[in-house]
Amino acid sequence: MKKIVVKFGGSNLRQPQDIDRIINVIQTYQRPLVLVVSAFYGITNALITCVQNAKEGAGTKAALLESQSYTHQLRQMKRQIIEANVATAADRDRIEKALAVRIDQLDRYLTGIHCIGDVPTFVNDAILSYGERLSSLLLTEVLLTHGIQAREALPEDIGLITDGVFGNAACDFEASTASVARALDGDEIIIVPGFYGVDKEGKATLFGRGGSDYSAASIACCIGAESLDVWKDVDGFLSADPGSVSAPRSISQLNYLEAAELSYFGAKILHPRTVEPLFNQDIPIRILNITKPERGLQAYTVINAQRKVTKDVVKSVTSTEDVAILKLHGPGVGFKAGILAQVTNALDRHGINIKSVLTAQTAINILLARDHLDAAYAIVAEHHLAGVVEVSRNTEVAIVAVVGDGVLEASDIGSAIASRALSAAIASGVRVCLAAAGASEVAAYMLVHQDDRKLALQAVHTEFFGV
Repeated sequence: MKKIVVKFGGSNLRQPQDIDRIINVIQTYQRPLVLVVSAFYGITNALITCVQNAKEGAGTKAALLESQSYTHQLRQMKRQIIEANVATAADRDRIEKALAVRIDQLDRYLTGIHCIGDVPTFVNDAILSYGERLSSLLLTEVLLTHGIQAREALPEDIGLITDGVFGNAACDFEASTASVARALDGDEIIIVPGFYGVDKEGKATLFGRGGSDYSAASIACCIGAESLDVWKDVDGFLSADPGSVSAPRSISQLNYLEAAELSYFGAKILHPRTVEPLFNQDIPIRILNITKPERGLQAYTVINAQRKVTKDVVKSVTSTEDVAILKLHGPGVGFKAGILAQVTNALDRHGINIKSVLTAQTAINILLARDHLDAAYAIVAEHHLAGVVEVSRNTEVAIVAVVGDGVLEASDIGSAIASRALSAAIASGVRVCLAAAGASEVAAYMLVHQDDRKLALQAVHTEFFGV
């Protein structure tokens, strides 16, 4: 029997009592599973801050005490979770000692930063992986105390090998598949920490922020899983963010491309790369809501290879403010050969990802994540590119996108989907900066003034869904 890979994210791990919900879900399956877990909510952010503070205060007693204070808080937090979920004193003591070993490892990494005054990339990735390492160990031990046969399997032990890129790695499936499949064979519940794999030398390499979804998908691919079940605290993918529009509709089915584009353009249900390992495997992703136990294992949204243009074409309208524009100005930049290649190569060398590029005769607009903008600006500005008379940056923008198979085709009333979306936004007074269609088979988007993001989302959603 094929196994199911089950992913529990940080939204499922906020409070000590959340462990009870996870146990109930596991028992509902009544079969062997591979669980992939994230860090408890907020832990990764705290570790990032801790690393930065340790680096900036390297060598000072105050910074060292701050690091030690955080690991002490971490011990207390884990102790509270153990006390809330483990009945006997002997079991609580045993689990606390096991967790203490890992927290001591983390403490040594942080102390090392103070000694050397720097954070090598492999050290940074190792430190940030500890949120997941603590979750997997804790959950394994709690399951055992509840009479559930379980074992932990770390990426370094199962051979989840990456391409070795620190901070934003990809799984090396050729190197991983056989070893992962062997290691995860068995009739028990196997818990794997998400977010990281290891390079061929055994060093932890992160799969990028939010990369536990990608971890789970990679493992599902390696073992040929029946499905990847992702448990959230929301009703799957919706036609829009419920915090921005009234009465959004639930989406029962998406194809891999639609889910990838929705995630890329701001839907926070999945990491954008989650579908990547499953695309050619026809392994469905099922989105379930852990706060709705009455539904059992009935998914809200199923993501698979099935492609179908629905009557309404648009399945969802999504948006994000995590975007900025780096603009290269010049009377011939759109014509002069080599400018774009020089820019993209320079940004790539510094690990800066480009979201999209829109060109004209007098300008090249490069869309980036907002926190990459200043670094990208400095890189491009120092190159003094021929033909570029000015480099500017704009953070006061947001993306609004419509997603659905058929968005590039004509709708049943004869108006192009992208045109309808743009017209609806403009008619509502939205300040549109740029618009693009054609780059994707299933998505079209516009850049609007940041203050108009919610207005644009509401106007476009009303255009296609009537609410």
